[in-house]
Amino acid sequence: QVRLVESGGGLVQAGGSLRLSCAASGRTFSSYAMGWFRQAPGKEREFVAVVTGNGFLTDYAASVRGRFTISRDNAKNTVYLQMNSLKPEDTAVYYCAANPVYSAVQTMTTGLGYWGQGTQVAVSS
Repeated sequence: QVRLVESGGGLVQAGGSLRLSCAASGRTFSSYAMGWFRQAPGKEREFVAVVTGNGFLTDYAASVRGRFTISRDNAKNTVYLQMNSLKPEDTAVYYCAANPVYSAVQTMTTGLGYWGQGTQVAVSS
C-alpha cells in the first residue's frame, strides 16, 4: 500500500513558476515509477510526466516538454514537478501516481496503481 499526498499548488500569473511535491508513505518508494497527471474542468485527466524508480529516465507530454521537470528524492520518499513558464491552459488539479511499471504509467487510469488526492494549480493571464 502506498499513500500519496500532493502539495505546492496555488495561484500564479502566466509566465511564473510553481513546484509541486508528492510525499509517499512506505519503504518501497524507489520500486515505483512516479507520474504526474492533471485534470482541467470539463476535461479528461491527462498524463503530464513520469520518472523511473531510480530517477534516471523521464518522459513528458508534448504540451509541457521544455517547461516542466519531474524529479525525485528517494531518501525523502518525494517526487517533484517543477513548472516554469506557466500558461493559463496549465490550470488544473494536479495528481501524482505510483506504478511499479514505468511503461504503464502514461496510460494509467484511476483504477490502477496508487493516486494522491490532487492539488489545484491556477494560472491567471
